[in-house]
Amino acid sequence: MKATANLKVRVQRKTIEAIDICTFELVGADGRKLPAFSAGSHIDVEMPGGITRQYSLCNESDETHRYVIGVLKDQNSRGGSRALHEEVNEGDLLTISPPRNHFALAHAANHSILFAGGIGITPILCMAQRLAAAGEPFEVHYCTRSRERTAFLGRLGSSSFAPKVNFHFDDGPDEQKLKLESILTSQAAGVQLYVCGPKGFMDAVLSKAREHDWPEDQLHYEFFGAAPEKSESDGSFEVQLASSGRIVIVSKDQTVVQALEEAGVSVVVSCEQGVCGTCMTRVLEGEPDHRDMFLTKEEHAKNDQFLPCCSRSKSARLVLDL
Repeated sequence: MKATANLKVRVQRKTIEAIDICTFELVGADGRKLPAFSAGSHIDVEMPGGITRQYSLCNESDETHRYVIGVLKDQNSRGGSRALHEEVNEGDLLTISPPRNHFALAHAANHSILFAGGIGITPILCMAQRLAAAGEPFEVHYCTRSRERTAFLGRLGSSSFAPKVNFHFDDGPDEQKLKLESILTSQAAGVQLYVCGPKGFMDAVLSKAREHDWPEDQLHYEFFGAAPEKSESDGSFEVQLASSGRIVIVSKDQTVVQALEEAGVSVVVSCEQGVCGTCMTRVLEGEPDHRDMFLTKEEHAKNDQFLPCCSRSKSARLVLDL
């Protein structure tokens, strides 16, 4: 079953920001203020047809009269972004969740380096606005395929913090392209790194930082999509529900969520890609095979929780707190 959302909003404005990118300004359907949020927050949006997807809020975090999300029409869309672009228009009503934040700004940073790849600019924009308002030192590196595919180009260029924004276009001259080596060669105590974008982009940034011994607690990231990870060696295994002792078989071609739902056991899910953490479940016994991008390496090592929408089991049985 999908995550339960409890806010009704109306699409106040739908704006084309760049090729295949639209923003949606959402206001309370009843005219009331919306719940407050912090920079880096996202909301779950229920699409026509019942699909639920997560989108980062990109407006200023002190605004309570509206939420603004930026959506890329993904050519490999599983239905979410296509539905928003093609079926949702100004005046339509949508159901959303209150904001949640798994990508918050660190307190008292000496300096912040914000990396955005493509549509990953949405939480980064909100962070930049917050840091600028607070008078904190930061820089932005925004990488896109071309100027025509760069959302918020004019907004960033005319902002109060425009001198802190560095644009890097794939089709531009070499001198303006992203030079990770020079940016990340050295790091000082209290410098925080934030990155959001396609997995390959994020892997490149994080790998370079780790290559230069950046501490993990100075690296902050949020994946917004992931390809399901499968292995030829995947086999069946059992999950046991601690509350009843019932055992459910998870076949080679099923996720744990799918097997449980087939057995009549509902688990709240949202992204179904191991990115958002909505379905996180406690593991009481057994060793999970972690395949998510939500939990940290340290959390994986504890093996006391996992994401059943994508992760599997290394042991013959997992006992779950269900």
